[in-house]
Amino acid sequence: MKKTSTAIALAMLALGATGAQAAAGDILVRVRAIMVAPNEKNSAITVAGAPYAPLAGAKLSVNDDVVPEIDFTYMFTNNIGAELIAATSLHKVSLGALPIASTYALPPTLTLQYHFNPEGGIRPYVGAGINYTFFYQTKTKTAFRDFFDGALSVPTTNAVSSKVRDSFGWAAQAGVDIDLTKKFFLNLDVKYISMKAKYSAVSAGAPGAPLRTNVDLNPLVIGVGFGTRF
Repeated sequence: MKKTSTAIALAMLALGATGAQAAAGDILVRVRAIMVAPNEKNSAITVAGAPYAPLAGAKLSVNDDVVPEIDFTYMFTNNIGAELIAATSLHKVSLGALPIASTYALPPTLTLQYHFNPEGGIRPYVGAGINYTFFYQTKTKTAFRDFFDGALSVPTTNAVSSKVRDSFGWAAQAGVDIDLTKKFFLNLDVKYISMKAKYSAVSAGAPGAPLRTNVDLNPLVIGVGFGTRF
């Protein structure tokens, strides 16, 4: 009975304690470590607009990456806020065991959030919003350049350039802030981002024969970090 009473008291304290709670007009700043984990699915691979038989059924894979992230939430009311995140991650694209390219993804994401229990020490929230992902510094791997030029029967000395088009989609999230002190709190956060990328590669020796495929990345973004409010 004594242990049960203590547990109940601690839970009530966490739900009602005065700490780093958010209120209307506050700005929450969080610094997280996030893992960007794509759930990739690609369409048929084409060359010069026609399905490329040697790669029929081939699937692209995109690796995970762990990076730092910073985000800002403005509280319109005690319960409703808007969050904007800033981070960039590096991803390697492979076709089976064949490395194709590497690219950076910069995915600014804006979500409208509802914060439960705003005056408590444990404050879960959910959110939904939009995402626009910029892909930049896309580089073609040498092994893929040789393979692609060979498939097109052009000299392997020709440059092969890769490009990934930017993506616009929706996002959903769930998370929780847990007070550590009156000023700082622990944050756990998970996002799902609808992200579609269009990949293309073209050889300088055969500019009219680009290789193309569409890739649904749809990553889970899992984060843990610390925050404060102003």
